Amino acid sequence: MADDDKNPAREIITDYAQAHFRYFRTADGTVYAQRNGHPVARPIRSQGTTGSHRQELMVGLFRDGIGVFNGTAMKEALDLIEALALTEDVQPVHIRVAPGYDGATWLDLGRSDGQSVRIHPTGWDIRTPDPQEVCWRRTQLTGELPLPVKDTDDKGIDLLMRLCNFATAETECLALAWLIGCLGPTVPVPAPFLTGPQGAGKSTGGRMLVRIIEGMTGDLRRAPKDEENLITAVAAGWVTALDNLSHMTPELSDAMCCIVTGAENVKRALFTDGDVFRIGYRRPLLLTGIDVGVIRPDLAERLLPLRLERPRVRRTEAELWSDFAEVLPVILGSLLGLTVQVRAAQADIPTDLRMADFAHLCAQLDAATGLGALAAYRASLDDLNDDVIEGDLLAQTVLKHAAGADPGTEQRMTSAEWLHCLTGLYTGEDFRPLPKGWPTTGKVLSDRLKRLQPTLAARGVLIDWGRTKTSRYIEIARPAASPPSPEQEAAF
Repeated sequence: MADDDKNPAREIITDYAQAHFRYFRTADGTVYAQRNGHPVARPIRSQGTTGSHRQELMVGLFRDGIGVFNGTAMKEALDLIEALALTEDVQPVHIRVAPGYDGATWLDLGRSDGQSVRIHPTGWDIRTPDPQEVCWRRTQLTGELPLPVKDTDDKGIDLLMRLCNFATAETECLALAWLIGCLGPTVPVPAPFLTGPQGAGKSTGGRMLVRIIEGMTGDLRRAPKDEENLITAVAAGWVTALDNLSHMTPELSDAMCCIVTGAENVKRALFTDGDVFRIGYRRPLLLTGIDVGVIRPDLAERLLPLRLERPRVRRTEAELWSDFAEVLPVILGSLLGLTVQVRAAQADIPTDLRMADFAHLCAQLDAATGLGALAAYRASLDDLNDDVIEGDLLAQTVLKHAAGADPGTEQRMTSAEWLHCLTGLYTGEDFRPLPKGWPTTGKVLSDRLKRLQPTLAARGVLIDWGRTKTSRYIEIARPAASPPSPEQEAAF
C-alpha cells in the first residue's frame, strides 16, 4: 500500500495546521486561526484580500517542503479543524484597541511583526502581546502606525495643534479628550463634528485626527446610502469618518446613535436557511460638514462640535502630509503619555450628562492638566441644544407656552388637548399655515415630545406622562428657580 494511502493528504494538512497554529472560536461561533506566538488571528473561512488562513496554510506547507495539496484535501482538513475548534474555549477578537490583563489597554500598530502598544497604569511600552491575552483581527481598513516616541514632554500635542486649525482652546481640549477616548475599548465617546467656514480645513483636520489612530492610510469617506453598508464599514474598522455631510436623514441619524453607544445587527447567514450571524459594533465616529440642517435631539447628545477657522497661511497637500507623517510618532507618543496621566487622575463622575463616561474622562483630563475640558463639553452641549430648538418649531412653541406660565406651575392635558393648544399658539390670530412635519394627531405629538424631553429640560421645561382612572395625560411644568447652593454663592 502506498504511503499516501496510509496517511491521507487531509491528515497531513491537519497535523501541520495544529502544530503551527492555534484555533479558537468567538462568542458568535466564528473559528479563527492564530499562528503560534503571533497575536493576529484570521477567520479560517475568510477569502479576503488581506490574506486568508487557507493561503497562509498553503504557503507554510510549500515552504516547509511538505507539498502542494489540491482543494479537496484542503477543504476536508479545514472542515475537520473547524469542527474541533468549536469545542475550544471562547475568546474575543479585537480591531485596533483591546482590553488586557491587570487594567491594561492594547493598541494595535498594524505591523506584520505583531508589535503593539500596551498602556498600563504606570506607563506604556511596545511589545508583542500574548495570544492568550489579545487576538487582533485585521481588515483592509487596518493601517500601520509608526512606532511611537517615548519621553516627548508633550511636544506632540503642540505640534498637532499647530497643524490643525481649531478655533479656540476649548475646541483643542475637546479634540484631545476624544483622541484619548478612542484609545479606550469600552468607553463610548461622542462623535466630533468638525464645522467651520468654507476653506477652514475640515476634511484635512478630520484626516489628521483619524490618522493618529488609524495610520496614514486612514481616510474620510462619503456616508453610505443605506444603513447596511454603513454597518459593514463600521464593523471592519475602528474609527469611522464621514466627510462633507450636508443632510441628515432620520435613518442615518438613528444609525449614528447606535454606532456611538453600541448596538448589534443580526442577519441571515449566507447559504443557509435558518442560521444567522451577528455583527456587534460600538465605534468612534467622526463627521465633517458646514451644516447638516436639523439635528435630532438624541443625536445632539452624542455629538461633539469642533469648530475650525480658515488658516492664515496655505500649504500644499504634499508639504502638509509630509510634515504630519514626520511628526506622527511624536504626536502618538505624547498622546499615549497623556492618556496614562488622565487615566491615573482622580475625578468625580458627572451624573447629569448622558455621555457620563466621556464627561468623566473630561473631568480626569482637567484634573491632570487643568485645561477645562468638562466646562467646554457642557458649553458644546448647550450650543447643540440651541441648534435643536432653532430647527424645531414645536420645541419653540412649547418654550413659548412655558414662558407664559408662572414659575412653579404645572399643567396637565391629554395629548389631543395639547395638540389643539400648541397648534393654536403657533398659528396665532392671523392663522398662519402649519409647517411641514407639524404633529397631526395626539400620538404623534406625544412621540415628538418624548424626543424633545431632554432638550426642553435643559431649558427649564419639564415634560412627564401619567394616567388617571379615565385617561392618559401629558404634564408640562416650569419649576420655580431653586436658591443657589453654598458652593455657587461662594463662587460669586
